[in-house]
Amino acid sequence: MPGAIYAEGLVKTFGDVKALDGVDLDVPEGTVLGLLGPNGAGKTTAVRCLTTLLTPDSGRAFVAGIDVLKHPNEVRRSIGLSGQFAAVDEYLTGRENLQMVGQLYEMRAKEAKARAGELLERFHLTDAADRPSKTYSGGMRRRLDLAAALVVSPPVMFMDEPTTGLDPRNRQGLWEVIQELVAGGTTLLLTTQYLEEADHLAHDICVVDHGRVIARGTADQLKAQTGGERVEVVVHERDHIATAREVLSGFGKGEAAVERHTRKLTVPVTGGAKLLAEVIRELDTRGIEIDDIGLRRPTLDDVFISLTGHMAEVREEEAEVEKEDAS
Repeated sequence: MPGAIYAEGLVKTFGDVKALDGVDLDVPEGTVLGLLGPNGAGKTTAVRCLTTLLTPDSGRAFVAGIDVLKHPNEVRRSIGLSGQFAAVDEYLTGRENLQMVGQLYEMRAKEAKARAGELLERFHLTDAADRPSKTYSGGMRRRLDLAAALVVSPPVMFMDEPTTGLDPRNRQGLWEVIQELVAGGTTLLLTTQYLEEADHLAHDICVVDHGRVIARGTADQLKAQTGGERVEVVVHERDHIATAREVLSGFGKGEAAVERHTRKLTVPVTGGAKLLAEVIRELDTRGIEIDDIGLRRPTLDDVFISLTGHMAEVREEEAEVEKEDAS
């Protein structure tokens, strides 16, 4: 039985650019799927096809059990969408924006007003509720946009890079809201460029590149493909590199890699901070002076290098296509 969000063989082409090249997705009810990839990978195009804003050239999709191509209006009544850019009317107040959305969904005026009040409180916007939204900060506009997507309490949510451009405090605040939604039974497809965000929020992650899903798994499974955690050491003297390599290789999952010009050694490990303390003690015992040492977790680029052999670069022509399509 397909999940709350299901896609099979989605293809979408813009001119010579194939933005989606046979994308398959399956998101079980009440879970979060992180769609991870660089700008231009096809994430936004996938979301727009699943939310009926674009028609795929081929393939099929179901959202909340409804055929996206055959019954788009029913799909729209069952979803919420928060895009990369806050879709609020800057001349209306926060309260008016939310009431307007409720009335567009044919809620009674009294009901829309009550729901707006609930959401303004939930998103910590009560104090600014009666100010024009053009006076809001970027984080406040994001929260208002997300509140608007939740006016009708949809069972399925799509969030397209909701925290891009937010400072750490506002990003953390949105994460908490997202976790509350999912705890309440909402199914979520979240697109992001940030491995940390997908790691924090998603039950499962699909890595997308060049319009294809190139890997799927939990954050830990994807990180394991890049060698997991790494200990990095910068020794003070080049003469100590050979001994330091021997020490690190003894603790690591393989031979330590060496960058002689920077005097840096790197080795994949398991064991976290406890192992790091043991490495420091052994280096000290051997009389090896170090300038720096740390435990590093994989980054988005690490995942992409491991999976594709290249950096997670922006494909400019596809990023532009997605940007224009989203406008």
